[in-house]
Amino acid sequence: MGNSDLASAKEVLRQIKSLQLGDLVRVEWFDASIGRSSSGGPIDLPVKSWGVFLGVFGEKNKQIILAQNNFRYTETIYDSDYTAIPLTWAVNVVVIEKGHLPADEAENVLNSFISGKRRAIRFRRRQWRSVNSEKLD
Repeated sequence: MGNSDLASAKEVLRQIKSLQLGDLVRVEWFDASIGRSSSGGPIDLPVKSWGVFLGVFGEKNKQIILAQNNFRYTETIYDSDYTAIPLTWAVNVVVIEKGHLPADEAENVLNSFISGKRRAIRFRRRQWRSVNSEKLD
């Protein structure tokens, strides 16, 4: 890891330490996929992801977790689509809006994420597939 990589990693850690649960953020990062340029050499694949910051999770490989589409089933149970970005792949974190989700709602989204309740996502995907296959016939 070069000096500029270390400086970038330290800056990202500083940016993440300033985040609060419920902040709306944009994370700029590089995907692990390798594209090919017309000259045949590898190129970096930059990505920008937007979402509500839930935290950094993982024991061995830390990941920045952003909630995106939140489905509220009860006052305290949510199902969320989320993006998990490996911390070491992030190059910049920008706060779009501090406290985008109220603290109590952000806590409920986080608790639902941690509990791992994913039933609604599986149902929606099955429904989506059946609609698509009907169109193909």
